[in-house]
Amino acid sequence: MYISVTHSNMTKNIYLWIQRSVVIAFGSIFISAGIYLYLNWIDIFTRARGKQMFLGPESPAFSGWKTPPFSLNFDVYLFNWTNPEDFHRNSNKKPHFVELGPYRFVEKLEKVDIVWHTNNHSVSYRKKSLYHFDPENSKGSLSDKVTSVNVVAHSIALKFKDDSNFQKMVIARTLKMYNAGVSITKTADEWLFTGYVDPFLSLGNLLSKFNKDMKIPYDRVGYLYTRNNSATYDGHFNVFTGADDIRKMGQIHTWNYKKHSETFGGECGQVTGSMGEFFPPNLTPQDTLWLFVPNICRTVSFHYADSVKIHNVNAYKYSAGERLLDNGTLFPSNKCFCIGGKCERSGVFNIGPCAYNASMYISLPHFYKADPYYLDAIEGLRPVKEKHEFFMTVQPNLAVPMDVGGGLQGNYLLEPIEHLPPFDRIQRAFMPLMWAEERVRVPPEIAESISLVPLIILIGHIFTGMLLALGVILVCWYPAKLITSNYLCSKQKVGFLKRFTSNTNMKTTSLPRKSSSDLENTDLLQKNKITIIGS
Repeated sequence: MYISVTHSNMTKNIYLWIQRSVVIAFGSIFISAGIYLYLNWIDIFTRARGKQMFLGPESPAFSGWKTPPFSLNFDVYLFNWTNPEDFHRNSNKKPHFVELGPYRFVEKLEKVDIVWHTNNHSVSYRKKSLYHFDPENSKGSLSDKVTSVNVVAHSIALKFKDDSNFQKMVIARTLKMYNAGVSITKTADEWLFTGYVDPFLSLGNLLSKFNKDMKIPYDRVGYLYTRNNSATYDGHFNVFTGADDIRKMGQIHTWNYKKHSETFGGECGQVTGSMGEFFPPNLTPQDTLWLFVPNICRTVSFHYADSVKIHNVNAYKYSAGERLLDNGTLFPSNKCFCIGGKCERSGVFNIGPCAYNASMYISLPHFYKADPYYLDAIEGLRPVKEKHEFFMTVQPNLAVPMDVGGGLQGNYLLEPIEHLPPFDRIQRAFMPLMWAEERVRVPPEIAESISLVPLIILIGHIFTGMLLALGVILVCWYPAKLITSNYLCSKQKVGFLKRFTSNTNMKTTSLPRKSSSDLENTDLLQKNKITIIGS
């Protein structure tokens, strides 16, 4: 009987030990899985999303990438030069400018000549934009008269800056014959897409027929001439599809079939960055966004500025600032943007090699964040952060732009040229010509679909947290139960001892105390007892 009971107890103990081991093992697995998923959930979700959302002919992202589902607003501002007659060396008046605009154009963008390359997971294409003037949302008419720098005449004079006096005399007579002055007045439409016929350009085109080394790119002059409805204006692009790595999606591989623009030397000429539709996912405030801008032949950096909400979706705002405008003082790597080793004060950079070697410089609108030197030399410009900041607001997990604003300003460096009137008596100044802003803000319905991504990530984190909590409960269940049982048992024992001690004390205190007479009688009896025993 005793052996049977002992065997039964051993079997029961083994069963309980196995049961507890299984529960603790499952708890350990849940804890490990919870920790792993919590730390890697975003990457797992990103890879899973990448298998579905990479660029491809049948992918969900293709149609919106090929033709944006919403129109883009392209706003152009022109600077009207009001006192060109006072722009000479002995004048105490600064060039004064009045900003005109915005002249709003509605842009319909489409990617054409699309070719897929499976060998390196990339796609080639060209961009074709059709612009329509929007008079209702414009401040001004395309017939507005605008006076600006006579860029063509000054550029021709610069070509002969270091030539002999005889050659300069010939050019000076030619300039005078065509009545070329420091400034020229045209309509807003002529300055922008339509362009205007310039006699020097016509002469150059005529001479280029007899001189193969002379190349004149256009037959008209205009800031945006040939851009409207052109598939060649911005060049040829090759970007990664992200089929092998979602972080590469939308990153440019080559521009005009090259990995280096050859416009700037060294790393400054590297063709890199995003084309603006997609950025590497899961951004943090410490990340830098890189945007390749073909119009200036370089990549622009954007740095974290603020956390904002777009249609109730949390997003990061990145702004272009010091690195874009630095001349190598703060960022030594920017030295290669200085053409011929010559750096201007921070705030502008030379894009001459990207603009047919014209004396063109780029800045932020109204010389925002530029050295005070540029604003001190002219009048009429007032930089304001809310109006002139170049920024992109991006949903950090999906890394797609939700709000883009600001732009770049084109400036021309007017400098004196000896023995070449009318440019021999002028001051040296950076003259603002125009600036453009391509404003894009996603509509609420697209923002709603974007908001699903952070929601899925949040649900994943909640699930992993619950998994971790369940694992902790399973692992700690039996130890906690044992500790609790021991604690309760010890508490019960202490209570029993206290009660027993209490009862004993009560019995002791209830016995009657002996009097002195009783003690004497007891002693007498003891003596008598001893006497009897002795006899």
